[in-house]
Amino acid sequence: MPSPYRALFDAPGTKAFSAAGLLGRMPLSMMGIGVVTMVSQLTGRYGLAGALSATIALSAAILGPQVSRLVDRHGQSRVLRPATLVALAATTGLLLVAHFGWPDWALFVCAAGIGAVPSLGAMIRARWAALYRGTPKLHTAYSFESVMDEVCFIFGPIVSIGLCTAWFPEAGPLLAACFLAAGVCWLTAQRATEPKPHPRERHGGGTALRSRALQVLVATFVATGAIFGSVDVVTVAFADERGHKGAASVVLAVYAAGSCVAGAVFGLLRLAGAPERRWLLGVTAMAVSMIPLLLVGNLPLLAVALFVAGLSIAPTMITTMSLIEEHVPRAQLTEGMTWVSTGLAVGVALGSSLGGTVIDAAGARAGYGVPALSGAVAVVVGFLGYRRLRRPAAGRGGTVEHHSEREDERRERHMA
Repeated sequence: MPSPYRALFDAPGTKAFSAAGLLGRMPLSMMGIGVVTMVSQLTGRYGLAGALSATIALSAAILGPQVSRLVDRHGQSRVLRPATLVALAATTGLLLVAHFGWPDWALFVCAAGIGAVPSLGAMIRARWAALYRGTPKLHTAYSFESVMDEVCFIFGPIVSIGLCTAWFPEAGPLLAACFLAAGVCWLTAQRATEPKPHPRERHGGGTALRSRALQVLVATFVATGAIFGSVDVVTVAFADERGHKGAASVVLAVYAAGSCVAGAVFGLLRLAGAPERRWLLGVTAMAVSMIPLLLVGNLPLLAVALFVAGLSIAPTMITTMSLIEEHVPRAQLTEGMTWVSTGLAVGVALGSSLGGTVIDAAGARAGYGVPALSGAVAVVVGFLGYRRLRRPAAGRGGTVEHHSEREDERRERHMA
């Protein structure tokens, strides 16, 4: 039987935009951890390193949805290149300030500019949605993209931390900037598969965040992002305390590998039942998987615990993208997906900053209390907002349109 993943690439141009998206997304896993490693190498201050990583994430949270909203209105090719130039200029400034030891405030100014980097994952998923909306292939495409995200997180930290520790401190973020430039240029050159823009007059100019269900997803992923941000910073410090700082990249890659394996398997399944139930189960599993991190005492056990923890990530993210398509208008799909990334970015900012503070005050092992607490918050928010996810809004996304048609048929039969 042919692989569902192979069938995705029957459409012309899919291989090219997927490869460009993979290249352009490498900075997603390289930049933050690269800045943490670079600054800790140059200054020995994990608090400053975590705060800079948090600044990048918060800036992306503010600027990312605005960039994606412009993409929905004007198209990817017209918006992505200028936004990328801003991010690249800010990255160059950050590297120069760090290298020459200039004041801390200059580091934060440059870090804020890096937030203009566009959400390449949302851009690629929007292309898949334009091709396969309303077909089973879209579930497989979202699964494939989640696997690609995890491939970035498997190799990105290894490359970034490895270059920073083995070559020179600025090497990791520098290569991340090169990947971003190449990926965006390659993607925007591919006009045939670019989704059609939706000018303001076609959807009123409002924000996708008006969707009550999207609000729940974003709020939950703020707490989920805090898990990811704190795990990254704490793991680097945990390995450093044991004299093997370079091994942190391998441990974090194992974390991503667990998610990659789960995402690949999940994409082959055709699951029945409500997606919001699977989503809530995934959020709960992510929270529970943080508890063993409080008990580990060495790097091998930490790697095993993180691999198990990673198994719940990709399935939860895949289901989240399906829920976004149900609850967000097609004309705002890119923005809706970016809002979830924004929630994650805010969470990463909070988690990395709080994680760095706890490390400086009480050591790396105590830092793993931050992802455990963040997971508990995610579960609470998910349960409180669950009812909103059970009521798709009429006229939003392909799945919801089918839902609305079935509701109309039921009303007509009842009246008859």
